[in-house]
Amino acid sequence: MTDLGAKVSYLALGTGVPVYAPDGAFVGVVEHVVADEPQDIFHGVIIEPSRDHHAHRFAYREQIGELHERGVVLSVPAGQLHEPGTDMPAEQVEESDDPVRLGLRRAWEWLIRPQ
Repeated sequence: MTDLGAKVSYLALGTGVPVYAPDGAFVGVVEHVVADEPQDIFHGVIIEPSRDHHAHRFAYREQIGELHERGVVLSVPAGQLHEPGTDMPAEQVEESDDPVRLGLRRAWEWLIRPQ
């Protein structure tokens, strides 16, 4: 891992920032920050896969160890991340469900929206 720069808030985290596993292995890049900014709730990030990981992944906020200007470090191995839309029927999750499921639903909604 190279110098990741200063720690930042999710509000300052940009797309294209590299994401690393706890052991320093490259996982992919931040494609989208999933948050409810008016409520100041950070759900996590959608990770665009690297060559080794063939599907988008969702890192829930508790699976993220550190956010930096030039890198995100996960607190769990990449294999423990969810794949939005396939781990559960994301479209059926209600607002009252647990925060991980809500984050997955928002990640799924972002991935399927028209570009």
